[in-house]
Amino acid sequence: MAVRSLLHYALEVPDQQVGQQFYLDFGFQDATGAANAVKLRPKALEREQILLYEGPKKRLHHLAFAAPGEDFEAVRARLRAAGIPEIDPPQDAPEGGIWVRDPDGHRVNIRDERPVTPPPDPPLPYNSPGRPVRVAARAVEPPVEAGAAPRKLGHVLLFTPDIERQKRFYLDILGMKLSDQVPGVVAFLRCTTDHHNLAFAQSDRPGFHHGSFEVGSIDEIMFGVERMRERGWQPGWGLGRHCIGSNIFYYLRDPWGSYAEYYFDIDYIPEDAAWQPRDWDVRYALYVWGPAPPPDFLDNKEDY
Repeated sequence: MAVRSLLHYALEVPDQQVGQQFYLDFGFQDATGAANAVKLRPKALEREQILLYEGPKKRLHHLAFAAPGEDFEAVRARLRAAGIPEIDPPQDAPEGGIWVRDPDGHRVNIRDERPVTPPPDPPLPYNSPGRPVRVAARAVEPPVEAGAAPRKLGHVLLFTPDIERQKRFYLDILGMKLSDQVPGVVAFLRCTTDHHNLAFAQSDRPGFHHGSFEVGSIDEIMFGVERMRERGWQPGWGLGRHCIGSNIFYYLRDPWGSYAEYYFDIDYIPEDAAWQPRDWDVRYALYVWGPAPPPDFLDNKEDY
């Protein structure tokens, strides 16, 4: 019994309007209404997946996970057995569920909700050697005001001073599964069929590195990148393919020194799959092909 989905992440940011515009240009829709927090959701989902609260500097405000029915009660029981106290929800936070702090002090909201998934895309008509699928048809029409339309929040990567301590909480208490790791460098955990929904990178202090969002093709990644460039946002790193998780990626720098990632084609791991986590060599930690990452890509810029 475990959490079944990463529902959303919330940040404190020094300028909500700037953050709102960044994510709107990235491809999200505004769902704020009368709330004090800016709320953004993918067009394909009737649920917000990014919340932005006003704060003196950028930092993680909370993570929210779905644990429906018996899963919710099982997670609550493990929290109690481990002596992890529930805390009061922060001001203006979404109502419902239970709130705790993980070992790094991050607030975590576990909600008795079913995971929300976007409708499936139609199969992609790719032509490969000896296997034409797209016949007498052009691959891509010239884009007009085209950008990306993220389907869902896939994962979040956080900095931590103690990867093993964080792993124990999310694996043993929340019931997530370890997918792969570079010992002492980075660990990838999942609670869905995606290769990872939460990752931890070694640092001297906690911090938020990026949120990652699934799109429908490599073309869509680059349409999104071009729209962000036209609107003045800074590129981060890409185009490339990760080795661990296999996803094709492009990172954009957000307004606060961290990143938002478009991804496509991540490893799919059914719950009953005989998947064995692998300890990878550090040279495979970042990518299998693509440009070299920026020198500051793994710098933790947060002041805790």
